[in-house]
Amino acid sequence: MSLAQVHHISAAAGDESAEGRFTAVGRGVTAALLAELEPLFAYVLPDGAPHRPTDAELRSLPQAFTYAVLSDGSRVVGRTAPARGESSAPVRFHTHAVHIPVGVPLPGDRLPVEAWRSPHWATVTPAGGASLSDPLGALPPGPAPVREGLDDFAVSRGPWLAAVLSDLRRASEEAAPAGGPVVLVERRSADVARWLGLAAVALPRESAERLTFTTYTRRPGSSALRVVGVAPEDAAAAREAGLRVHVCADRPPVEATGDVWARTAARVWRSRAPELFQEARVLPGDPFAAGPLAVVALCAGVGLGSEERAAAAGWAAERPYALDAKRTGQLVEALTSPGIDDRTGSEFDSVGRLFGALDGRCPAPVTAPLAAMLVTEAVRGGNGSLELPRRDAFVGPEGEAIAGVLGPEILTELESGAGGSRPVARTVQLLRVARLLGMNTRDLLPDVATRLAPALLRETEAEAERPERPEAPEGYAGPGRPEEAAEAAAGPLRAAGTPGLTGSRGAPRTPGAPGLSGAPRTPGSAGTPAAPRPSGAAGSPAAPAFAPALLELLDEQFDVRTALLGALDRIAPEDPGAVARFLERVALPFTGTQALPHLRMCAEAPGAMTTLGRDRTALWHRILRAAGLSPFAEPLVLRTAAGLVWEDRAPTVEEARLLLEAATSDAHRAAGTWSRLADAALGAPANAEEAEALAHDLLRAFPQEIQGRERAALQLLALCRDLRTGAPEPGWADRVRTLRDLAAPLEPPVQERAFTALAERLLAPDRPGAELYAFVRSDDTDLIAAYDRAARTEPTRTRLRTQPAYAADCFTVWTAHPHVGPAWTTTAAALLEEVLRPAVRSMSAELVAEVEETVGRTGSSGRANAFRDWNRSRTLGRLGRRIVGRVRRG
Repeated sequence: MSLAQVHHISAAAGDESAEGRFTAVGRGVTAALLAELEPLFAYVLPDGAPHRPTDAELRSLPQAFTYAVLSDGSRVVGRTAPARGESSAPVRFHTHAVHIPVGVPLPGDRLPVEAWRSPHWATVTPAGGASLSDPLGALPPGPAPVREGLDDFAVSRGPWLAAVLSDLRRASEEAAPAGGPVVLVERRSADVARWLGLAAVALPRESAERLTFTTYTRRPGSSALRVVGVAPEDAAAAREAGLRVHVCADRPPVEATGDVWARTAARVWRSRAPELFQEARVLPGDPFAAGPLAVVALCAGVGLGSEERAAAAGWAAERPYALDAKRTGQLVEALTSPGIDDRTGSEFDSVGRLFGALDGRCPAPVTAPLAAMLVTEAVRGGNGSLELPRRDAFVGPEGEAIAGVLGPEILTELESGAGGSRPVARTVQLLRVARLLGMNTRDLLPDVATRLAPALLRETEAEAERPERPEAPEGYAGPGRPEEAAEAAAGPLRAAGTPGLTGSRGAPRTPGAPGLSGAPRTPGSAGTPAAPRPSGAAGSPAAPAFAPALLELLDEQFDVRTALLGALDRIAPEDPGAVARFLERVALPFTGTQALPHLRMCAEAPGAMTTLGRDRTALWHRILRAAGLSPFAEPLVLRTAAGLVWEDRAPTVEEARLLLEAATSDAHRAAGTWSRLADAALGAPANAEEAEALAHDLLRAFPQEIQGRERAALQLLALCRDLRTGAPEPGWADRVRTLRDLAAPLEPPVQERAFTALAERLLAPDRPGAELYAFVRSDDTDLIAAYDRAARTEPTRTRLRTQPAYAADCFTVWTAHPHVGPAWTTTAAALLEEVLRPAVRSMSAELVAEVEETVGRTGSSGRANAFRDWNRSRTLGRLGRRIVGRVRRG
């Protein structure tokens, strides 16, 4: 089929009155199409071009080679070149174009860019308007004439290759990207055509056909084409127009593109191996996935970067059937080359997946280098997320060789005392590699497990305390234990350090230490029962990053599981809350014959909290039952249960009684839970009557353990019990003051209870006179203030109104000892006036006479007269005035 050709002569340069015209139009090209074509053929001279150029200058002017799609779906390929004009117009611009109807391929099924070197592009309109030869149909066969020199050009443009190919790939998408054309800045328009030639080879055919372009324009911002070439002087204008500009005639770019396919394609071009693009296209996968191209490049010996190698390994891991034995061997050899020193974690992870896909599918000699590389990285590079080979991957000489190299390093690190600060993932990986290489670590396991157990808790707590951790909802009483905690693991943990076969391990990070449930408790915290503190967020808390590898280790190695579970069980009583939070994130296997009472209690706690909520008594019994051992046989279960139920709080008095009765004093002494019982007594509110009895029992049960301030405070509580219900030892008024001073700083509820008991006892009708005298003589401001409050209570006022003998006694006491001190004197005077006087005035005359008679009988006639004088006075009275005057003189 003969394609229609079009010739066009543009206006003379600088002659604005002149217009371009079509000098020849082939059959089938309509006037509407000509109207679309004319703007495509417009040509503007570069800045500084001579008005009358020489032949050499004329040849050096840029040529616009253009490929465009018209509105009716047809296409046009043409070249616009400067040509010699008449004397009045020394330079004209001649366009020779070929119109390609819809659905008609180019001759020889060529791509448009392949015609840019055709020798049959005309610079003048042929005589008679007919073209002598078709510039598209007369192309030489084969790709060599078109691609000639592209390898050298690619090497010369190496720094720009990846970025330009990435943008050209996006420009070739079915829907043209928004933002205008990609602008290629070159000094010569032929180099823009070479860029398009590079893209035509690298891109799939359908993408290359969508890539409309022109190699030269002065107006890139108004172009509807996908790629345009401009001269360097027009680069700034293109940037100002917001276009994507690549100045390939200037300094190389600093930032590399993130397009892995484009970087791989650039490496292929720089290696002068364009035939690899076609080889990659026959492999399965997305046409612009980096994996297929990276695979054929590595198999051909092309050096690639870490991300490109990772893409190759990842693609091959997903499609191990896509490569034959030869290419598989070549890929493995390229990935494990000893000359590579820039491997990253993602590359090792991809290689690990590749090994898993090839293991058992390929002979062991093929996969052995991959296995050796993985275990070497696991030991020397610190990569804790690698999928390790199976144990039988190193059976034979390969295993002996790698064990001989890595074995001493593994044993040295496991024996190191720095294991306490070593990340969990690192220890787990070392133990797994040791088993993989058939090493005997039995003697090391006790010490390794002892160091590993607290590290598990530290890292779990540190991850849970990160800011992005969701908060628990209000009223949440604690999470239940997730059955599939390991499957909720976060992204793989990769230790810091330089990756690679010879990479060194980075300094291990120090996890934040969790709070200990045995920390000092705040006095007074046992007043109101509170729900146990939630250990995590709602739902199943996310497992720490090390969880999957840890569970695999415990599943693989029974001796490690036994040692580690035993170590965790031993440390659980010291911080059962941390162990419970760890177990709800990592579902450790409790199968086997080990008792593990503390671990079983910690595992039971979250679910019990969710079920029982604020009923701490029921929670206590349920957690103790989960231990499977009696507190008499294993006293430490008391400490674990108390730590799980109360954590850093003190029990209530009722709960403390429950704990005390649950086991003997010897068991509580061995478990150290007696301190929680003491906290319960000292932290009880002032109206908790059982606190006094609890204090009495604690002093009897733990006479050696309770000492210092706590002992004095408990003795003060026990004395309160005797003051209210029994006959305390003589000297109790002074003993209250002595114990108060020894117990400083005394809990306010304990002080309130003690002072109130003392005051009530001193206000009783049968109080010993010696104790009252000692109290008054002390002139203790706080004690006298408590006495004043007790005297003003309603029970005391009622007794004063109804019992003349009691009123007489109080008058005698409150008028005695006027010189002991200001605190007592002022308080006694106020009580006489504000408490006793209203009570006496409310009495009948007979009762008042009885009070007067009792005062005289128990005191003297002078005191009876004083009572009569005091009672007759409506104001302070003479007696009161005398008392106040003495206080003032004192």
